[in-house]
Amino acid sequence: MILPHDSTHGAPVASNLELIRKYAVPGPRYTSYPPANRFHEDLDSVDLDSALAVDNADPNRPLSLYFHLPFCESRCWYCGCTTIITRRYDWADAYLAELKREIDLVARRINHERLVEQLHFGGGTPTFFSPETPRELGRTIHANFSFTPDAELSIEIDPRCVTPEHVEVLAEMGINRASLGIQDTNLKVQEAIHRVQSMDLNRLAVETLRQAGIKDINFDLIYGLPCQTGETVSQTIEDVLTLEPDRLSVFSYAHVPWIKPAQRIFDQRGQMPDAEAKLTIFGVIRGQLLKQGFVDIGLDHFARPTDALAVALREGTLHRNFQGYSTKAGASLYGFGISSISSTEEVYWQNPKSLATYREALREGRLPVEKGYRLTAEDRRRRELIMKIMCERGLDFGRIDAERGGSVAVDCAEALAALRPMEEDGLVEIDATGLRVLPRGEPLIRVVAMAFDQTLVEQGRAHALSV
Repeated sequence: MILPHDSTHGAPVASNLELIRKYAVPGPRYTSYPPANRFHEDLDSVDLDSALAVDNADPNRPLSLYFHLPFCESRCWYCGCTTIITRRYDWADAYLAELKREIDLVARRINHERLVEQLHFGGGTPTFFSPETPRELGRTIHANFSFTPDAELSIEIDPRCVTPEHVEVLAEMGINRASLGIQDTNLKVQEAIHRVQSMDLNRLAVETLRQAGIKDINFDLIYGLPCQTGETVSQTIEDVLTLEPDRLSVFSYAHVPWIKPAQRIFDQRGQMPDAEAKLTIFGVIRGQLLKQGFVDIGLDHFARPTDALAVALREGTLHRNFQGYSTKAGASLYGFGISSISSTEEVYWQNPKSLATYREALREGRLPVEKGYRLTAEDRRRRELIMKIMCERGLDFGRIDAERGGSVAVDCAEALAALRPMEEDGLVEIDATGLRVLPRGEPLIRVVAMAFDQTLVEQGRAHALSV
C-alpha cells in the first residue's frame, strides 16, 4: 500500500485520507521495468549468450556485483526474502564452493577490462558464515574482477550474530558500507515478529564497524508490523538516531502469507495495524526524520544531506536498479547465488530460488538461470521515463525529446491524461515543458510512474488511477 503524507510536516491530514482511498493501489517498486513478475522460462527468447556478448563489447561499461547469502539461524516471521533456515554451518562451505563455480562461469564471459564500481552481499544473514568463509569468497571475487578505487562495497548485517572477527575480515575485504537490520526497537514488537534484538547489540555492532574503518552505516526499519503504534515507532526513531546513521530504509511491511506461510501467525493474533494506523505510523517516522534534517530520497528511503544518495538526488544523477536507489548509474548488474537477479541494457535474468535446482545447473556446467526477459524497444523507452520519474521526480519533455527524438507529450498523451486527477489534487504539475511531482506528491511517486507502465495497461489496470 502506498501511503501519502503531508510533505511539510510529515503527518497525515484529513485530505490525505481521501487520497489514500483514491490512489493507494498495489504497484511495483520499479527496481526494474518491466518488473520481475514479467520474467518467464522461455530462455531461448531471452538469448542470454548474445546479450552477454553485446554487454561485454564495451570495456568502459562498469559492473555491479550482488551475492545472495541466504542462510539464517532462525526465521523472522515478517521476512519475505529467499532464505534457508538452518544451524548446519557446514552448508555454508558447500554453498561457498557453488558460488565459486558460478563466479568462474560468469567471469569467463566478462570483458576483464571492465571495472566493478559496486558490490553488495545480501541475505539471509551474510554474517551467518564463519569469518573465514567471507574471507575466502573475497579472495575469489578479487581474483576474477578488478575494482575502481572508489567502489562501494556493502554488506547486510544482523547485529545479533556479527562478531569482531567478522568485522575484521570485512574490513580486510574492503567493505566500506554496512546495512544493519534493526526493524524496530520496541520489545513487544520484536517478540511479535520473532526477532528480539537489544539496542545494546545494535550499538555494539555500529561501534565495532566504525572502529574497523567501516564508517558508512545504513539502518533498515519496517513499518506496519504487529503491535506498532505511532508512539512505539517514534521511540524507535529516537533510538536509532542516537547511533547516527547516514541512511535509513523504512520499508512497508508486505503481508503475503500465501507466499510466506510464517506470516499467518500475525492474522491469528490480530495484532496488525489497519490502513489508517499504518498511515499514521509512517507519517510519524517521516515527520521525525525530516525534522532531523534527513532528505526523503523516495520510496521510503532517507539520507543525510551530505550522503551520496542525497547529493545524487540534488544533482540529477540518482539511479535505480534491483538493489534499490544507487549513485552508480550505467552499470551492468551480475547476481550470484540462489534467487539473485542480473541485468544488462537488453535483458534481465534470475537464478532459481531452489538450492537443489541451482546446484544441478552448476554440476552440469551451466549458468544457473531459471527465468529471464528480453526488453523490446518500447520497454526501453518506458523504462527510461519510469526511472526518470522515480529518480528525478519528473520528466523534462524538451531534454528527452532532444535526446531521442519524437514527442513525450504526444507519445504519452494517454498516461498524462491519466494523471489529471492527481494534478487536480495538487500532487503533480503538467504543462508544455514537462511533468513535475510536487512535494505533496512525492510519497506517491510510484503511483505517478504507474501511469507510464505498459504492463499494467496490458493487465487491464490502466483505469486504477482514475477510480
